[in-house]
Amino acid sequence: MQKDFYDFVVVGAGAAGLTAAQYGARSGLSTLLIDCGETGGQALNIFNLENFPGFFPSVKGSTFIQNMLSQTESFGAEIQKTKVLSIDKIKGKFLIETENGKISAYSVLIATGAAHKKLEIPGEAEFSGRGVSYCATCDGPFFRGGKIVVVGGGDSACEEAFYLSSLADSVILVHRRGELRAQKAIQQKIQKVKNISILYDTQVEKINGKSKVDSVLLKNNVSGEKTEFSCDAVFVFVGMNPRTELVNMLKKDEGGYLITNYKMETAVSGIYAAGDVRAKPFRQLITAASDGAIAAHQAHEYVTLLKNSKQSNSKSE
Repeated sequence: MQKDFYDFVVVGAGAAGLTAAQYGARSGLSTLLIDCGETGGQALNIFNLENFPGFFPSVKGSTFIQNMLSQTESFGAEIQKTKVLSIDKIKGKFLIETENGKISAYSVLIATGAAHKKLEIPGEAEFSGRGVSYCATCDGPFFRGGKIVVVGGGDSACEEAFYLSSLADSVILVHRRGELRAQKAIQQKIQKVKNISILYDTQVEKINGKSKVDSVLLKNNVSGEKTEFSCDAVFVFVGMNPRTELVNMLKKDEGGYLITNYKMETAVSGIYAAGDVRAKPFRQLITAASDGAIAAHQAHEYVTLLKNSKQSNSKSE
């Protein structure tokens, strides 16, 4: 039977949320993990997880997440698949309204992650799912042997280009700046792949096609020259938008990410933030897991103090 009150409610089931739910439940907090999307978040898009300490040889992101989920359940965290509609703090407790009903909690962790930014160009929305994609491992196999354009210059764009090169005849990485933003090790890796070409100082202005993607219109940002380039698919990796709509009352940085201290505490006592939704200099799977562990530890301290305070007040009355 579903409960309606918990010590610790985690919203979001990526690496940060799953880790927090593990640590919360293992510390004795009644813990609910609300999975409002696809369990695993961005980690599901990782073809080979090469740089998580202790996982060698590499594993698929989906395998890593499935293990985390099983581990979370083994520690006693409850998991509920539903959409959170609102979060409010009333008289020292949090009221969380979901599509399945209302839940109350002493503490809440926002681990809702971030969504892919769009290019916002003609053809992008029209051909989404018909050649335009934001997930290489999801859609890459559909374009095996084809010609693929990857847009972006960061870690994600380069990693996805590397994966797609194992499927496609050719991959063209289009980046609007004169140099890539990805880590040097990742840059060096893709530069060694024969069927990956990089177009610097170039942007995609339009995606063309009839029933599917047929070509893109490219513009050289230095010369201003425009050319039409035939391709079978366009994969977009140009950054993320943090999912903060549930907690508009919290402070954010210029990029819209939630501001916390090193304890993952937000400006509202009892609300924590972890993972890609949080303002920080480096976003990786390992930093998301670290955020989640710290947040759960702080939530345990917060809830324990709150309960002790209530017991003291009750005895003195």
